[in-house]
Amino acid sequence: MNKFILFLKKIYGVIDTKFITPLSRAIYFLYEKLKNNPIHVEKFLNRPLVLVYISLALAVVVFLLVDSQVITLVATESEILANEPVNIIYNKESYVVEGLVDSVDIILTGRKSALYLAKQLGEHDVILDLSDYEPSDTPRRVKLTYNQAINNINYKLDPAYVSVVIKKKESEEHSISYELLNENKLNEKFSVSNVSLDQTSVIVKGSRDALDKIATVKALIDLSNNKFTEAITYDIDNIPLVAYDSNGEVLDNVEIVPTTVSASISFSTYKATVPIVVATTGELVAGKSISTITIEGKTNYTVDIYGEKEEIDKITSVVATIDINGKGSSGAITQQVSIRKPSGVRSMSASDVKVVVTFGDEKQKTLNISNISSANVGSGLIVNRTDDNPIAVQVKGVQSVIDAITEENISAYIDLANYTPGTYDVDVKIESTDPRVTYVVASKVNIVITNG
Repeated sequence: MNKFILFLKKIYGVIDTKFITPLSRAIYFLYEKLKNNPIHVEKFLNRPLVLVYISLALAVVVFLLVDSQVITLVATESEILANEPVNIIYNKESYVVEGLVDSVDIILTGRKSALYLAKQLGEHDVILDLSDYEPSDTPRRVKLTYNQAINNINYKLDPAYVSVVIKKKESEEHSISYELLNENKLNEKFSVSNVSLDQTSVIVKGSRDALDKIATVKALIDLSNNKFTEAITYDIDNIPLVAYDSNGEVLDNVEIVPTTVSASISFSTYKATVPIVVATTGELVAGKSISTITIEGKTNYTVDIYGEKEEIDKITSVVATIDINGKGSSGAITQQVSIRKPSGVRSMSASDVKVVVTFGDEKQKTLNISNISSANVGSGLIVNRTDDNPIAVQVKGVQSVIDAITEENISAYIDLANYTPGTYDVDVKIESTDPRVTYVVASKVNIVITNG
């Protein structure tokens, strides 16, 4: 009401400025010209209420002219009421409607004063009434309606029509599973050990076409919940349910009853302690080898790794790689090295360590080995060496290191991946995780592969 009164005051101000004041001045001018006239104009105009009555009469006339749009105060303008909600009327229990719109734009055209009233007084109630329509596979073009509160305003809806398909609603039962969201936001030391939903199936409603597309219904469990602070069991409610098609896309045209479920989710923390193995990149200067390697001042350094038990149990060590390219001239180097996190590990007790490497003069010796294993042999194949002659292996490193290496310490093998029956000369490889030692095998072994 205050806005309406303010609007009327503005209209009165315009009328007073544009019409009443100029008219009063004109009457005063005539008075000055006619004051000596014997018709006693002065006596007439000096009556207390004459000018008031004249002004009121003129104001009424001007108001009627403006209201009937004979006189317009301003030019025609347009306003857009964007994203106005649509009230859709139909039997939601029996039918499914495809092609609906949630909102429309209302375009208002008229005088500025009328637009102001339309925006303030209009209820903007857009209706799509489908109550008289029956199910059909044929699209129906239906008009949206709008309550036009102000008569002298032109209203236009965008869109003004929608094409809808009305189908009979059906229902069927579906089993439900769960999906874990935001696992990366869970405490890195925790693992989900068990999830138990309070129900195993739900009712899904929709058109037959939509129901036929359902591949799975899942409860979406968000692991970013701040309450998950301990490795215990939590009861959580209001877990949303979502239906997916065979391509993993969400089906939003079906109704799931109930819309949410509850669940109990248990967390555990599984830890294993494994050693750090130092690997190297690059080449030392000629004539030098690594003498010692210490990690945080220790020759044997371990870290704790956390994750799923079946994944953690497969891991025997973690790797820290140092760059030794062009090194060896100085007595030692110190590097802060990142530890490579293996696949399946959620967290480690340390992410980087200080590695100190010392160098010495390279020496070498030769060992003869006879025990050579075969790796990656194809299914059903048998491998035999054509002779039992030992293979010479050259061992390089500082004297104190190579003195401790014997034939029993060397793990030699031949890689037979993708080999088929036949006779071959195959390179011998040495399995080693000690960067202080280099092994060189110059000769090959001759083998025969046959079908078993």
